[in-house]
Amino acid sequence: MFWELMALFSTVVVWCGGTEASRAAGIRYVIIHLLGGVVLKVGIEGILVGTGSLDIRAFSAADFSTWMLLIGILINAAAPPLSAWLSDAYPTASPTGSVFLSAFTTKTAILALILLFPGESVLIWVGLFMVFYGIIYALLENDIRRILAFSIVNQVGFMVCAVGIGTETAINGAAAHAFAHIIYKALLFMSAGVVVMRTGKHLCTDVGGLFRTMPITMWCGVVGAMAISSFPLTSGFTTKTLISQAAVDEGLVLVYFLLAAASAGVFLHAGIKFPWFVFFQKDSGLRPKDAPWNMAVAMLFFAGLCILLGVYPQLLYPLLPYAVDYQPYTASKVLFYLQLLLFSGLAFFLMLPWMQRTLTISLDVDWLWRRGLPQLARASGRLAGPPLRLMQAGLLRLASAVGGSARGTMEQAGPLGRSWEIGTTALWIVVLLMVYVIIYYLF
Repeated sequence: MFWELMALFSTVVVWCGGTEASRAAGIRYVIIHLLGGVVLKVGIEGILVGTGSLDIRAFSAADFSTWMLLIGILINAAAPPLSAWLSDAYPTASPTGSVFLSAFTTKTAILALILLFPGESVLIWVGLFMVFYGIIYALLENDIRRILAFSIVNQVGFMVCAVGIGTETAINGAAAHAFAHIIYKALLFMSAGVVVMRTGKHLCTDVGGLFRTMPITMWCGVVGAMAISSFPLTSGFTTKTLISQAAVDEGLVLVYFLLAAASAGVFLHAGIKFPWFVFFQKDSGLRPKDAPWNMAVAMLFFAGLCILLGVYPQLLYPLLPYAVDYQPYTASKVLFYLQLLLFSGLAFFLMLPWMQRTLTISLDVDWLWRRGLPQLARASGRLAGPPLRLMQAGLLRLASAVGGSARGTMEQAGPLGRSWEIGTTALWIVVLLMVYVIIYYLF
């Protein structure tokens, strides 16, 4: 029930964007989430029928009911192919609404996965797919808040992968990273929201050089970008490395290296691309004011949390589901991540001519039902129009002929409409009765 209420009230938050785009996006948002709720309910009812219990416990995707349960949760986690609702709806909400939306739906799904499907191996590959899907689309994106929306898919992929690994360290990593993600993603959406509010622009191609008049917003955005990139001394480093360590402990070498490559991709699209194109690239000529005092206080508070949890992870580790025996700040880990991030930054600036954004859009799977199916329906209508019209004309002629025959049969001069003599009527009754008796005794 509360799963559905979350979807409904999130829709209201999207509509508070107050634009035609937010109205349409909210409708699409609630349709997808009600579909996910139906799938989830089918799984719950199947489990109740099969086991007689609705206790919260660990499941494995072994039958239809548990698969429906898992798919319903993954829809809320923004797992592709049904992930476009996130990048569609979040950027159209108000600047404040985007901050609230980033904190709830996907992280609720992670909590549900931790409780219901820890150690489900298929989640490792679903999570890795989400990681690289989010990176690719974020690198292609021009809209400031859509970059951050695709980044949510990417970061949730790390958590889903950790749940799939399923060990105590991995579950701790998923829970810790979800907590840290709420903070630094809110900080990034705050920074982007201030830019949108002050400039009225939402595309990377329309802004740039804003560090001159928006230093607080810029520095807070940079801190958030460092945290999401797992830079040492930020919260992302002390939580995401837990997930990588879990992969190492289980001997999942391929998973470990894919997660490392993904960390480099995160630094490219969120750690560098977002602050570079918004605050530093070519001067756009815009000179907006910095954030209002209340927004500045909120950003500074969240930036402080990102650094505090990075410097003192012991404040977070005791709150995790299992006891933590992990030291993030070893020389090898710090050196590895610094090398990874610095060489990713070098690659970004070497490829900067190819990274420049243009006025383009990125097609996602939702194109199939938002544009593809309507176009297919119209094309099918045009192709099927002549045969359908011929069939309609034939049916009308057949109906007319049948109606004329029926009228001729039933009218006063027809065989069934005229009056019969009593003897003829009695004869037909006897014949029909004999036929009925014969059929009855034969069959």
